[in-house]
Amino acid sequence: MPNQPRLRVTVLTAAVLLSSLMTGCSDDSKGDEDLTAQKLSWKDCPAPSEAEGGGNAPSPLPGGAEWQCATMKAPLDWAKPKGDTIGIALVRAKTSGDQSRRIGSLVFNFGGPGGSGVTTLPAFGDDYAKLRTRYDLVSFDPRGVGRSAGVKCEDDQQLDEYFQQDATPDNATERSALLDNTKQFNTACEKNSGKTLPHVRTTDAARDMDLMRQVLGDTKLHYFGISYGTELGGVYAHLYPKNVGRAVFDGVVDPTQTSEQGSLGQAKGFQLALDNFAEDCTSKVDDCPVGDTAQDVKDRIAKLLADLDSKPIPGVFPRQLTQTAATSGIAQALYSKDFWQYLTQGLEQAYDGDGKVLMLLSDSMNGRNEDGQYSNITAANVAINCADDKPRYTADYVEGKLPQFRAASPLFGDYLAWGMASCTDWAVAGAADHPDVSAPGSAPVLVVGNTGDPATPYEGAKKMVDALGSGVGVELTYKGQGHGAYDSGNKCVHSAVDGYLLDGKVPPAGTVCS
Repeated sequence: MPNQPRLRVTVLTAAVLLSSLMTGCSDDSKGDEDLTAQKLSWKDCPAPSEAEGGGNAPSPLPGGAEWQCATMKAPLDWAKPKGDTIGIALVRAKTSGDQSRRIGSLVFNFGGPGGSGVTTLPAFGDDYAKLRTRYDLVSFDPRGVGRSAGVKCEDDQQLDEYFQQDATPDNATERSALLDNTKQFNTACEKNSGKTLPHVRTTDAARDMDLMRQVLGDTKLHYFGISYGTELGGVYAHLYPKNVGRAVFDGVVDPTQTSEQGSLGQAKGFQLALDNFAEDCTSKVDDCPVGDTAQDVKDRIAKLLADLDSKPIPGVFPRQLTQTAATSGIAQALYSKDFWQYLTQGLEQAYDGDGKVLMLLSDSMNGRNEDGQYSNITAANVAINCADDKPRYTADYVEGKLPQFRAASPLFGDYLAWGMASCTDWAVAGAADHPDVSAPGSAPVLVVGNTGDPATPYEGAKKMVDALGSGVGVELTYKGQGHGAYDSGNKCVHSAVDGYLLDGKVPPAGTVCS
């Protein structure tokens, strides 16, 4: 995606297929009070804001339990804890079990960066019903996201145009247009959210989580991080190793990589997922409708994308399905094996000149709902990545790397390589080449890697275990497809994760589930 250094949007955020953007900001009130002593005012949750993706208020859980929402005050600038504050939006479902067996709160981050936990947790609350027997389930919009001082860049009409651009330029004219559009987007972010941009780093969000732990009344932070949420969890463990309770990292970001290495790794990961999709489709008893062999499937997709580069087809009226939109739609479908059926349908229709399904998948990737409104996931994703990642890549540098990216993935290579130029004109300097997640003295962290994961390739799990340090990271392997493991429904993964979170039983290092 042209505006994202890495495609760190989780499959949970992808389920969007199925007020003011700055809501949650304070009125620049001063944080003179002790923020750790603040009392949260829990109320019935409102409908999600436009920045959170819109839609209806969350439905009650089985048994009638209601989701509750609150806003926690946090310093805008953690270097000035008595200065201006912002509001961090929270959601919870109280434990369904015996209060005498309640462990505490289990805090979720579903990734992105930029995904709204306030909307995602209720959407998938049933999946965590067993965990709710001993925990209050809690999630939040991290700073810069949704209702938590959400970053605002371009408006809906501008974003429609932005996502129609050619993100894989073939000549100097197209290259200039891409760079100009990227600079225009970044300038809009600075104009509309300049005060917030320096304070949306992952280290800031980790400090918010420790404040959240205290405000929720917990001595330890029990945590479930998915995708980018594993990076956030690793940074938290580095900053507060003695405060880590029972923690699970699923769909693991490699904390040792620069943004370039992460993008290259994703090129390989998405290519592997596409290979697996093609093999799966052509291995079925019935004929695969999008190719006769696995290679034929990939060749036909490549031809479709080449044709769309010069001649888009009708998508979701009045927009056309461009090469870029089709590529992002294909990538979105590869986040979960459950979406492969939609990829097959979308490709079959696109070959007949109908790009609607692929465009709906692309819209899901970009946070666009059926009313044409965008959540702020794109703005937040860029803001957080650019604030975190120190490297700044020029267009000339990207062009020099294209052969390496194309070798990693003929289909996604150009797309992910050009995404590295997203932060070149960013107003805030990046913090580091990669996050520090070393956490000596931390409680064990269960690190779950999926061998078929396109967005956070499997190798990142071992790198996270090593980076956390001796005696901290415990690796579990899931031989599956899609992004993450727990929400695959695999019984072995569920047993290991639930056993640790509920009963404190750490599975043997090297456990393999298939």
